[in-house]
Amino acid sequence: MKLSFIRGCFPSNLSIFVKPSISTNLIRPACFSSMSSPPTSLKSQIPLFLRPPLHSASVSDLQKWHDWAKNLASSVGTTFLDSDNDPDLDLLCRELKWLMEDAIEDHRVFSQMGIENNETNVRLRTGIEELYNLWKQRIEERRPFQYLVGCEHWRDLVLSVQDGVLIPRPETELIVDLVADVVSNNEGLRGGLWADLGTGSGALDIGIGRILGSCWRVIATDLSPVALSVAAFNMQKYGLQDVIELRQGSWFKPLKNVEGKLAGIVSNPPYIPSDNIPGLQAEVGRHEPRLALDRGLNGMDGLLHLCNGAALMLRPGGFFIFEVWIF
Repeated sequence: MKLSFIRGCFPSNLSIFVKPSISTNLIRPACFSSMSSPPTSLKSQIPLFLRPPLHSASVSDLQKWHDWAKNLASSVGTTFLDSDNDPDLDLLCRELKWLMEDAIEDHRVFSQMGIENNETNVRLRTGIEELYNLWKQRIEERRPFQYLVGCEHWRDLVLSVQDGVLIPRPETELIVDLVADVVSNNEGLRGGLWADLGTGSGALDIGIGRILGSCWRVIATDLSPVALSVAAFNMQKYGLQDVIELRQGSWFKPLKNVEGKLAGIVSNPPYIPSDNIPGLQAEVGRHEPRLALDRGLNGMDGLLHLCNGAALMLRPGGFFIFEVWIF
């Protein structure tokens, strides 16, 4: 498989080309459009590292949990690596360390680990029982680590994620880099109205929003109310709630009132053929939202819809880029 980015200028001179491929194995209410149905009853999961340290355990009990967790990871051997190429023991051990760092308030306690019968209390952001439960889910259910801790590090951001929301990938960061490149010499694009289709966690709209300058606005759409709730949390965390507008709906449907007015469109749409879903890494195929992965028999349904609709939505000379795997 190869990852490619398709971009073009529409509609004055329709041109699409493929970027050189790379192989790759808190605050204020969100601004929702009146056209949408905002998920007002939904609350996004607060990332573990942002939760108050309301729990406690002794260093001895924490050590017992850590030893159990490491043994559970070691018992896997190369099973995961052999079945779908990830994760190996080294990665699981790093994740265990990250989980401890997120859960423990005072990291100086790490120097006390290994001291027998140490009953010193440690302040935790979740209970010790929940730590057992979380790591059991990681190993026995292959639940993604990002869902355990409720966040993903992406570019220079720490974004909230949870079950039902696609975890942003490192390769998607290239979309932001390409937008930065194209707007650096084009004030018309830099100060215009942009759209992020299928925003998920809000990674792209926050990423491009931070490089567009002061006179810009982004409309972010998604069909999932869970995704919109998480995106709202993330954009508020980075102080962008006044310039990013969330609209619930499928692709271009929530954008009827801005037809022909968009300076740019970005998207990381679903593009995996249905038959390929069972063969994905377990963390992805079993747990990440199928709506954000599966796009029909050949994976092209959503991509063709985006290409057909972009020319109508963009103003002359507008910019369009989306991510796609080539199987």
